[in-house]
Amino acid sequence: MTPKFHPLVIKDIRRETDECVSIAFEIPQELIAEYTFKPGQYLSLKTIIEGEEIRRSYSLCSSPFENEWRVAVKQVDNGRFSSFANTSLKVNDILEVMTPMGNFTVDLDEKNTKEYVLVAVGSGITPIISLAKEILMKEPNSNVTLFYGNRGFGSIIFREQIEALKNKYIENFRVVHVLSRESLGNTIQKGRINAEKFQTLLNAFLKGTAIDEVFVCGPEEMVLDVKKVCLENNVSEKNVHFELFGTNIVKKTDDNQPQIQSNIRVILDGDVFDLSMESGQNVLDAAIAAGADLPFSCKGGVCCTCKAKILEGNARMDVNYALDADEVANGYILTCQAHPTTEKLIVSFDD
Repeated sequence: MTPKFHPLVIKDIRRETDECVSIAFEIPQELIAEYTFKPGQYLSLKTIIEGEEIRRSYSLCSSPFENEWRVAVKQVDNGRFSSFANTSLKVNDILEVMTPMGNFTVDLDEKNTKEYVLVAVGSGITPIISLAKEILMKEPNSNVTLFYGNRGFGSIIFREQIEALKNKYIENFRVVHVLSRESLGNTIQKGRINAEKFQTLLNAFLKGTAIDEVFVCGPEEMVLDVKKVCLENNVSEKNVHFELFGTNIVKKTDDNQPQIQSNIRVILDGDVFDLSMESGQNVLDAAIAAGADLPFSCKGGVCCTCKAKILEGNARMDVNYALDADEVANGYILTCQAHPTTEKLIVSFDD
């Protein structure tokens, strides 16, 4: 199903920390099926700020069994939407909200006896806490260890929720906070989560434990460090799942690539858009400039809102943080990162 925006009413806003709010939406009964989601997925929000349309993607921090659609928005420097959300939004305001998307999720089975490791830094906790709640509720024989990095106690998002989960699932859920600017009374939990720190944490809390699944969310450098250590500790690469938050996620186009003129056909909801473009453009921007109203959000290759399938021709992507190897092999691209490498390219958002 092609993702769609719908106007939704804000039913609750909760201050989580000094620089983070969570926002819950009212879902009309007739849209409940469209907004069904899996733990770890996200919503794309759209609004007009100072006359300009702004879109941002935020992970759901609620879990499907809670029957709530809540996202958390941490204020960042010069963040237009995050500042707007933290200072101006109020209950009963209306935002355009896209139906849930995302591959950062897990299929659960109550018979599983798995060892899950969850790693988050800062606002990266938002999809992670959704995953934690769902795993703990649906897999009573599995164990979950959460490593959560922050500057200090005051910046720990969902601190009370995490403590409540720990108390409720005392046998199955372990939480290890890591603080960079405050002390927890030991050196293991002091500092930033990088490769060396993560290996130290594994040695201290999971030595000799076979890890089945790892979910990591945070800045790119941390995510890559954690993935590297997981592979060195014999965790299968296909079981290390990650989502990027933060900076260093936009790469420049390779100017050394040959430039070609291509005829592009874009299929969306059965409608067909034909256009001509230079390969120096990406498919998404070229199609939007030609009048196509395509789904998109981050434009950085991080979310998968603009995912489409190549039906004919070929394209290359500048970066890809959202599609797995199987999806790429099956012809899927992120249109915000895709440049045609053939004179004819047909892509479909409907497949």
